[in-house]
Amino acid sequence: MAEPLCNAAVKKCKETMPQTPIFSSMLGSSCSGQVQPDMGERCVDPVYQDGNIVSGSLEALIERLVPTMDYYPDRTYIFTFLLSSRVFIHPHELLAKVGQICIKQKQQLETGTEAEKAKLKSFAAKIIQLLKEWTETFPYDFQDEKSMKELKEIAHRITQCDEENGTVKKIISQMTQNLLMALSARSQYQEIREKFRQPVTDKGTILKNKPQSTQKDILSVCCDPLILAQQLTHIELERVSNIYPEDLMQIVSHMDSLDNHKCRGDVTKTYNLEAYDNWFNCLSMLVATEICRVVKKKQRTRMVEFFIDVARECFNIGNFNSMMAIISGMNLSPVARLKKTWSKVKTAKFDVLEHHMDPSSNFCNYRTALQGAAQRSQTANSNREKIVIPVFNLFIKDIYFLHKIHTNRLPNGQINFKKFWEISRQIHDFLTWKQVECPFEKDKKIQSYLLTAPIYSEEALFIASFESEGPENHMEKDSWKTLRYKASLAHGAFADIHRHEIASYALLCTQLTVFSEP
Repeated sequence: MAEPLCNAAVKKCKETMPQTPIFSSMLGSSCSGQVQPDMGERCVDPVYQDGNIVSGSLEALIERLVPTMDYYPDRTYIFTFLLSSRVFIHPHELLAKVGQICIKQKQQLETGTEAEKAKLKSFAAKIIQLLKEWTETFPYDFQDEKSMKELKEIAHRITQCDEENGTVKKIISQMTQNLLMALSARSQYQEIREKFRQPVTDKGTILKNKPQSTQKDILSVCCDPLILAQQLTHIELERVSNIYPEDLMQIVSHMDSLDNHKCRGDVTKTYNLEAYDNWFNCLSMLVATEICRVVKKKQRTRMVEFFIDVARECFNIGNFNSMMAIISGMNLSPVARLKKTWSKVKTAKFDVLEHHMDPSSNFCNYRTALQGAAQRSQTANSNREKIVIPVFNLFIKDIYFLHKIHTNRLPNGQINFKKFWEISRQIHDFLTWKQVECPFEKDKKIQSYLLTAPIYSEEALFIASFESEGPENHMEKDSWKTLRYKASLAHGAFADIHRHEIASYALLCTQLTVFSEP
């Protein structure tokens, strides 16, 4: 059976498209060697440097995105432009402009020579491929009705190129179905996450009382540092899997909207970034809680050394985010002030970890370690060696400062596309790392503890810290006195609420008893 002509055209289109790996060098050779678009008089302003566009007007960059009979844009360019375009134009407006260019080219082919008419199916295949890459990489661009309307309009025009056997229509139908499934899955995740969305301290302000023998701690759930580090890596990879390139680009769009008082994208849709940031804070506070709530110094020393070993295993795995969160938790004041405890800790390993996370020279040591993990990942033969989880706060700050120190537009009004090459390169690295499948077996019991164990508020941490090792100077004594006073008030209020709840419950039981009597 002969292969449908349109399928053959799509296949041939893929074979002839530049297949260079995205960001293989910065962009050194990722775009070189490809066929440059023949724009003639229509577009003369894109500026090239070493085969890469470094600046251009928005109109010229959009034309560079749209395929022609003899040209298909490099995958690197498609990703970078679609990612950065939202800073200057809404996705539905971009889709409308792409549609206009497609219609114009289609009309030229239809009214051209017989040879040009014969290329209609090849042209349609290229447009389908562009839309497919767009909907798969940035599905959230199509969440609103305007974008979906523009997509359907382009699809309708393209299906007319293959009315005989309807193959184009089937491919577009499948693409649309996949898009709707992706949007539905992401929407469901956000709805679930919103139900549990709360600040760290809202997980419960727990004032330390005399410990109960039945109270669990992390060592009763998992006493192997390697296994705990693996379960932390599981959680990290699950969280980053729900962060998308457009989420990260909101950082740039949000700042521009604040600077220009304009709306560029939905600036409130940063839920996934907030969730991941909150996870870092929760882990830091959990580490501090586990240490401070231990009463006996010997056991507290063991707990500190255990978390040092966990952080070390995280470093070896390539999970820098959990490693930094653990170190941050141990450096919180309620933990750091426990001098008698720290005097018993073998700190050599901790000193090495702090050296890796030394903030001097813009975290130079950490960046060297991250680069080493990234290089290991590129040549890895197993998923264990591919894991790279950067410190997320530092990753976000890098994008932030890259955006702040370079202007969006050059003095001549052209878009500074060189800036967006670099931003998209960093984001693409992150996307590559987040796609790694976790090779470690999931332990639901350990993960449940890590995600749901109660954590102390900052005040409760200080109370626990002072109860373990008393205040040593006037400032600490004053703080301890204030905290105890607040604690007594809180306990009194809780007791009143508790008594009221008991009385209400008793009344309810009485009413139920009366109601149930014959």
